[in-house]
Amino acid sequence: MTDRPQWMRPHGRPWTRGPGRLVYDNPWISVTEFNATAPTGHPARYGLVGYKNRALAIFPLFEDGTILMVGQNRLPFADYSWEIPEGGGLLSEDPLAGARRELLEETGYQAATWREVMRLQLSNSVSDELAICYLATDLSTGRPAVHVDDTEDIAQVRAPFREVLDAALSGYISDSLTVAMLLKIYHMANTGDLGDGLARFVLG
Repeated sequence: MTDRPQWMRPHGRPWTRGPGRLVYDNPWISVTEFNATAPTGHPARYGLVGYKNRALAIFPLFEDGTILMVGQNRLPFADYSWEIPEGGGLLSEDPLAGARRELLEETGYQAATWREVMRLQLSNSVSDELAICYLATDLSTGRPAVHVDDTEDIAQVRAPFREVLDAALSGYISDSLTVAMLLKIYHMANTGDLGDGLARFVLG
């Protein structure tokens, strides 16, 4: 990792949390309202969404440069979303173990080689949700996917990297973790951090 540039130094004072009041809670999230003090010194009522799981994203990349994508209907935007396999892992769980489980459950595939390539704050103005993103290679399948969540109806497809990247850049794929990982893997291919074989297919 390179040193942080000088311009990235923080300025001013941090937020200060005062007393909090739990206003909503379920097995996945909580919403707490805080009497906070802003960096400007002004008081503020701040609603924070707390996540009880860590977001996990897996980029399953085959030796021929194809990606394993999953598709499903999503409720918040009432649309259909093609994404890389994603899921949640308990905060107490090893993230890699959770990622292995999610890949197997959603796709039926396993990966012999795993590499953490990115951590992302998904909506840091209102939530504390953290995503850990993995590149999964040396893939093999041994059984059909098993969807343990009874709300999931998931399809899967194996598509060429450049087609998926172009779909994201054209706005047909808008899932943030998928877009971020496509750009990250493309950057890794350009900088020699992916390996010559995979980079050749990724760069087209």
